[in-house]
Amino acid sequence: MVVTGPIDVDAERAATPGCSTVAHVNNAGASLPTTATLDAVVDHLRLEAERGGYEAAAMVTDRLVDLRASASRLIGARPEEMAITGSDTQGWTKALWGFALAGGVRRGQRLLTDRIAYDSHYLGLLQVCELTGATIEVVSSSGDGTIDLDALDLALDIDEVALVSLTHIGTHRGLINPVEEAGARCRAAGVPLFLDACQSVGQTPVDVGRIGCDVLTATGRKWLRGPRGTGLLFVREEFTERISPPGIDGRSATWDDAQHYTLQPGAGRFVDFEVSVAGHLGLGSAIDHTLSLGVDAIAARVDHLAERLRHSLVGIGGVAVHDGGARRSGIVTFTVDGTAPEEVVASASSAGINVSFTETAAARLDLTAPRPTSVVRASPHYYNTEDELDRLVDVVGDLERG
Repeated sequence: MVVTGPIDVDAERAATPGCSTVAHVNNAGASLPTTATLDAVVDHLRLEAERGGYEAAAMVTDRLVDLRASASRLIGARPEEMAITGSDTQGWTKALWGFALAGGVRRGQRLLTDRIAYDSHYLGLLQVCELTGATIEVVSSSGDGTIDLDALDLALDIDEVALVSLTHIGTHRGLINPVEEAGARCRAAGVPLFLDACQSVGQTPVDVGRIGCDVLTATGRKWLRGPRGTGLLFVREEFTERISPPGIDGRSATWDDAQHYTLQPGAGRFVDFEVSVAGHLGLGSAIDHTLSLGVDAIAARVDHLAERLRHSLVGIGGVAVHDGGARRSGIVTFTVDGTAPEEVVASASSAGINVSFTETAAARLDLTAPRPTSVVRASPHYYNTEDELDRLVDVVGDLERG
């Protein structure tokens, strides 16, 4: 559903209990849930307490089916291509290791990735290389920090590439990678594309058909405003048979006899038996709310707030914004001369404003000298107000003036 009109910010804030207690500008970490999402989680926990866990799950089967349908609609997929996971990293691990275990990664092959890769995704690549004898090749960035598409073309043309792992939006700066253009190059080369959409799903349009990715992972707690401990995994239907995920159980496979098992078809092979049903229902509530507002409308509001914040920060002497990119997201990263990022976070917290900081350990390929090795990260969502951002700017200005 695409909504072209503006979002009713007052209504969204009234439906979000946390807005009355804090100016939450840390949505790239975890967003504030709506009352409806909170109720979906708590009500089901009460139902489990009253009726029993298995029995309560059976009573909401239709809603869990609806969740997969909503999740697939959100990113332009089919329900049979979607699995609900415990996190972005859990989905990434099942898909990446499953591809390696099925023989998709062999000794001497290369795994391509970008410089804004997040730690858990890159660490997974390192582990796979330890097991298989493959190697990682980091594709260079262009001057604005996004992946260099010409360098990607060249890397795809040299020797054998097992897969390309790209990041849609980095956790540590607000640029948006040109993933549709990169996806076209991967398809032309016949190389699978794994996409980290952890910071993009929920704040900007994501269409797996247009991108052409074979695997996509995301989380529920960030821009979707869902509960922690929830995530999304998309695997293109025709690619599923090339993955044998680790950690299978009686839900993801059938035990045929003492020597054999059969994986479930489609995304069913990635589904765990033991999950937080309450969390899944909360995620369903959050996704449906996102769809009701329209991702285009959300993206417009987030872009307005983030660009307004960048403009205000740049106007303060001694403050530098570090996002880059021709297209930018709702993540705004900056530094204040003479003040460590963690001190900025603490000062904002004292003023009732939540922001965060990110450092080299989370993005070791990009947050390195001569760039800053630690930055403040402010990430407004559509329920934030201009006044809240102005309060943050005032805090930063006071720090800079010392």
